[in-house]
Amino acid sequence: MKIGIPVETKTLEGRVGLVPHACELLIKENHELLVEHNAGLLSGYDDDCYRRIGATLVDRQTLFDQARLIIKVKEPQPEEVPLLRPDQLLFCFLHLAAQPLLQQQLLDIGCTAVAFETVITDGKLPILAPMSDIAGQLAIQNGANLLHQHHGGRGILLGGLGGAERGRVLVIGAGNAGGSATRLAAALGAQVTVMDIDAGRLSQWHQTAANITAEYPYPEALLEQMARADLVVGAVLIPGLSAPKIITREMVAAMQPGSVFVDIAVDQGGCSETTRPTDYSAPTYEESGVTHFAVNNMPGAVPRTASQALSAAIIPFARRLAVADWQEKHPNLAQAINVEKGELKLGNR
Repeated sequence: MKIGIPVETKTLEGRVGLVPHACELLIKENHELLVEHNAGLLSGYDDDCYRRIGATLVDRQTLFDQARLIIKVKEPQPEEVPLLRPDQLLFCFLHLAAQPLLQQQLLDIGCTAVAFETVITDGKLPILAPMSDIAGQLAIQNGANLLHQHHGGRGILLGGLGGAERGRVLVIGAGNAGGSATRLAAALGAQVTVMDIDAGRLSQWHQTAANITAEYPYPEALLEQMARADLVVGAVLIPGLSAPKIITREMVAAMQPGSVFVDIAVDQGGCSETTRPTDYSAPTYEESGVTHFAVNNMPGAVPRTASQALSAAIIPFARRLAVADWQEKHPNLAQAINVEKGELKLGNR
């Protein structure tokens, strides 16, 4: 099969669909890899890295004209949509719940699209998980920086100091992203509260460290914790569906001036009524005196790390998709189809 790896065109997105070593595995299985010029450059892989493993370097038009399977990171951007064909298979992050226009465009084209974030194996999200881990760490790193006074923050050092109080961090959702944020915030010395509806997760986090408190997100408790927090991280996820708006405008308004809210759930529409998507060219905005960070491709800031981790997660599934009868052999991939031949496969979002 001819497999295409295009340049990512989303604003300041530096990741690449597959790093050279992952492409090499597919080439050894007699697939032809078409890589757009400079596709891996921002991840630290120049064109020669791909040439050395036997990939063919092409321009964008040639790639979309010839490739049967397109593997990329982010959803097709407006300039890419017209290049897609009905006979193509698209494998990437889609987040269609937050993008009804793109969903309709893919339905109109008639292509088959499998989303990274809806591939489920043994109840887990193997492709989404590493990017969630990265997003969780970046939420704390960016949030801690935005709390600095010169960014308009409260002037808080999350870990505190002898003679100074610790910063307070609230993490809503204790899955991969929220768990990663919780671990880093606690390691920095912050006083961390993590909220989740899963009692097992709450018990686990309660026993993890003395500076972590685990609570159920009752609305009254959530409001109280948000009013006390210096940094709030939203990490709520329902795979393939819109994130529930569990944070109201009133809750945000109750936060202290100069505090920070980072919404990792922005890819799925965000978990706050105040969330609107941003990108790294203008990552923040202020509402009710609270700095909001809602970049919808957060791992794109660390493309070398993210591309390596993503390729390792993608490649087992890419090898399966490149086989003609993949839907029959691999039902977990068939169940991850979002659109196929003009039909929506994941239900009414």
